[in-house]
Amino acid sequence: MTRAFFIVGPTASGKSELAADVAHEIGAEIVSADAFQIYRGLDLLAAKPESPMLAKAPHHLIGSVPLTEEMNAEKYRCAAIRAIEEINLRGNLTIVVGGSGLYIKALTHGLAPLPKSDPELREKLNAMTLDDLRSQLVEVDPETARKIDLKNRRRVVRALEICSLTGKPVSAQRLCEDASHSQASTGVFVFRDRNELYERINQRVEMLFDRGVIEEVRTARKTSATASQMIGLREIRERLDGNKSLPRCIAEIQQATRRYAKRQLTWFRRQSNFMPLNLSFLTHNEAVKWISLRILSEAGTRDD
Repeated sequence: MTRAFFIVGPTASGKSELAADVAHEIGAEIVSADAFQIYRGLDLLAAKPESPMLAKAPHHLIGSVPLTEEMNAEKYRCAAIRAIEEINLRGNLTIVVGGSGLYIKALTHGLAPLPKSDPELREKLNAMTLDDLRSQLVEVDPETARKIDLKNRRRVVRALEICSLTGKPVSAQRLCEDASHSQASTGVFVFRDRNELYERINQRVEMLFDRGVIEEVRTARKTSATASQMIGLREIRERLDGNKSLPRCIAEIQQATRRYAKRQLTWFRRQSNFMPLNLSFLTHNEAVKWISLRILSEAGTRDD
């Protein structure tokens, strides 16, 4: 993980554009840490960087996995480390940019080995109602229950499966808190004032519909369980089935995205090794210059 700098933050904060311009300025390459941009397809819905932005610097782990494949933090970590090592061998700096907290922490802290899925146990858990699953998780692992999205059945089931197979709560084993590794990971946590961030989110969702996201979802083929968690996919499919009006569909996606951004802010504020940077108080060019200088300064310190 040498020669890697992190730019993390909530959705719609502008971190992708910022990272592309910084990478262009200092000759770095970008490794994405986005759980949905890694998929091939649904480019609009995943808010992937467009061609002009991608042309500013080499980008990795964007559109590299088929929609039918399931992803997790372990798979991502292996792919990201391989990409970073290849960039290092070319003598270039790496900028890791994204908002998927667990993917970021998988790189900065490592992952504890977890058991593979048990078919019999998984079948038993899948037969339970979501309410029963939530109640059981709260009982056996309250800390994990507070952190994960309890509306996400797949995540609740997996957490219970890990608890059952290991005899330990997920919160006690999921992340390996390697202090030396953590200290070696430097970066910035970019964000914006809440009203500004929420307005950017609302505008971006409206733009997606103006640009044809409904047709994009209509033509998408089968998606894996993890790809199906993409914000807006369920709502648009309900719209296509005639079960939801367009205004309601847009409003629900905006609300879901704002809630996701709030969870991201909470997650990254706990990451003490990343310096907070409020983009509401800086112009884009000022932020690019400040981050570029910091990366080059830290790279020089490491080389010394």
